[in-house]
Amino acid sequence: MSDHPPAGHTAAPLTDAETRQWAGLAHLGGILWIVPGLVIWLVFRARSAFVDQEGKKAVNFQITLLLAWVAVAILGAILDPLWVLTQLAQFALWVVSIIFSIQGYLAVQRGQAYRYPFSLELIK
Repeated sequence: MSDHPPAGHTAAPLTDAETRQWAGLAHLGGILWIVPGLVIWLVFRARSAFVDQEGKKAVNFQITLLLAWVAVAILGAILDPLWVLTQLAQFALWVVSIIFSIQGYLAVQRGQAYRYPFSLELIK
């Protein structure tokens, strides 16, 4: 017997506890970069509107940080004497990712939507 639902059958909606768990992990996954939040959003978005909403926010924030990280790396390559400053800027981006990912996780654990202080809205 297969563990997958029959063709044309959608998976059951997530319970409230599962919704908070997966939405929280989508935010918290930002500590490990974009992949955890992206995978969670892609897998569970159809089963919970809240996970869809929060997963998109988490992925958009991680994309924003990725673009900033790349921009800083390019500046570091161009402005070689400022290499140390660009390394500090990249470290600061990682710290920002940790702080806001934890804040997002804590908010959705309380059942509240989380809004990042800055983020491009590339996935709508």
